[in-house]
Amino acid sequence: MPSLKPSRLHKPYYRNGDNHRSGADVSFTDIQRLFGFRTIQVGRWVSATEQQLAANLFFDALCDLADILQVPEPVISLNNTLSLVFGSGGQKYASAHYNAKTRQLALAKNAGGGALAHEWFHAFDHYIARKTFADAKAYEFASQCWLDNRSPVEHPLNQYLFTVFEALFIEQNETFAGQSSDYFRRAVAIDKSLGGYYFAQPPELAARAFESVIQSGAIKNHFLASGTLQSAEAKMGAYPNVAERENISKKLFRYFHYLGQGVSKQLQSAHSSSPNTPSIEQKV
Repeated sequence: MPSLKPSRLHKPYYRNGDNHRSGADVSFTDIQRLFGFRTIQVGRWVSATEQQLAANLFFDALCDLADILQVPEPVISLNNTLSLVFGSGGQKYASAHYNAKTRQLALAKNAGGGALAHEWFHAFDHYIARKTFADAKAYEFASQCWLDNRSPVEHPLNQYLFTVFEALFIEQNETFAGQSSDYFRRAVAIDKSLGGYYFAQPPELAARAFESVIQSGAIKNHFLASGTLQSAEAKMGAYPNVAERENISKKLFRYFHYLGQGVSKQLQSAHSSSPNTPSIEQKV
């Protein structure tokens, strides 16, 4: 049976972005229509009040993410292929996760806040893999494919994305050029100290870097991204430091700038000639 204790949703999450809802409540149906998510599922133990709070939080966070990346809504839903799950289908020990087989991004009701940006980048990393690498398999991620020197698809946008991965994994200091980045080496050291293999997984390195860049920007939304500065993981060195974030953010925002421009042009062209929504799978 559902708990009578108020969920974490009842406590405010700090944000300073635009007032996207003009003070009004929205529904998950509104979110699905605006962004084009394939499906949205809400758990059976999520009360009506919690569902309303969550819908407003998701709406603001996803709008903030679109503003931060300067991309149109179809990019956020990954061209209508991404599904959202809230308060249902969780994984043991995980407050949030992305399932590559079902293309579902799931947040737990009481502990998923702050992980949305991290999980969204997992979804993006997975979605973009087969558009950037000719030999990427169905459940592989672009970050891993890049590190494995897979066969790239030649396109200017892909080259911009590859510079992001280079900033993540390869030392940027000319003295140590070609070596593994300090960010990568710190993750390896953390895994070694814990006796596992998690922090140094390329998709995890990429997702942590992404959420750290999102949290460090001018637009703040703690439901979207938090914990990259003062958490236990941050204190261990699991996130990029200030200098690393600056370098990664420049390349990351350059990539999404051009991606957003390309998709916007496709949307404008499609709306002028056809009511059908264009696909961001088309290369721009």
